[in-house]
Amino acid sequence: MQAVAEWLEASDRAGTFVLAAKGRWTIAHAGQIDAALTRLRPAVKQNAQIDLAGIEAFDTAGAWLVYRTLNRLKDAGGTVELIGLRPAYRTLLEQVTAADRPMPPLEEPQRMLADIVARLGAATIFLGRDARMFLGFIGVTAVTLLRVALQPRRLRLTSFVASLEAVGLNAIPIVGLMAFLIGIVLAYQGAMQLRLFGAEVFVVDLVAISILREIGILLTAIVVAGRSGSAFTAQIGSMKVAEEVDAMRVLGLDPVEVLVVPRVAALVVALPLLCFLSDILGLVGGAVMSWSDLGISPAVFIRRVGENVAINHFWVGMAKAPVFAFMIALVGCYQGMRVRSTADSVGRLTTRSVVQSIFMVIVADALFSILFSRLGI
Repeated sequence: MQAVAEWLEASDRAGTFVLAAKGRWTIAHAGQIDAALTRLRPAVKQNAQIDLAGIEAFDTAGAWLVYRTLNRLKDAGGTVELIGLRPAYRTLLEQVTAADRPMPPLEEPQRMLADIVARLGAATIFLGRDARMFLGFIGVTAVTLLRVALQPRRLRLTSFVASLEAVGLNAIPIVGLMAFLIGIVLAYQGAMQLRLFGAEVFVVDLVAISILREIGILLTAIVVAGRSGSAFTAQIGSMKVAEEVDAMRVLGLDPVEVLVVPRVAALVVALPLLCFLSDILGLVGGAVMSWSDLGISPAVFIRRVGENVAINHFWVGMAKAPVFAFMIALVGCYQGMRVRSTADSVGRLTTRSVVQSIFMVIVADALFSILFSRLGI
């Protein structure tokens, strides 16, 4: 005897596994019968008999359980025989057997246009929600900055100086090298084209106006966005993962005042200085290339810049720097605050921070160009 239950009895008789069903095999007891059948463990490749003579009541659910048990015993490798089956029960079992025709999975209809529209709609909803949250973050940050400006003692000077060193002083080598090389490239490419018209001397005007007005601040902002903006997101995001930001709130500290304001203030101060450095080294690179390729001495280069390049080109570039810095710092801190408690979230939002910062800088630069053009500056 292997198992005894209210609805079945299992035993071995001369090497044959015998399952004797009894009681009411109906849908009301299907769960208990199924649990009892699941506990049965006949030997592999053992011949079996299913005796249904003791069944008192039988419906479709009971017939399905018998049919499934029959298939399981057959799959074990032995032969299975049904005995004691009444004619009425046999008809029901045959109907259940005939109905067992598994349908192949339905193929998803190809709806390319509908899928594209659905993805576009989902992306639009996501961007709308993200834009609304970002505007709210800008408002909170602006209010906090105003409070700190009215009460300067609230500014965390240590955090401000540390951020200023990270985003400003430590960025000087890469920004300086980039600006110097860009000046060389502009001078070389400009000289190749202007030489066709015998106007090589105008390469000085080309390099000076391009770097002072557009190239210097734009490339500096892009480098800072990739370097410092991503660092803001990673730093604040790591603190979110470690629940340090939640701990600040428990202690009664404002995370925006502690984490965001020093970083925003440091970048607003540092980016104009980096822009000035980029302008100077870009002009130096252009002067070096002009001297070596065109024979324009540094003295002539400097004199021509002073005579033909208006000072407003310099101020146009410098005026963009605080705006770009504010946008980069806000995006970096905002994405850092959105990090959830997973490392994957830190990496994903850091990448998004860099992409959004660079995109916003380029869009803002285009708007500035249109505005200054309309104003005649």
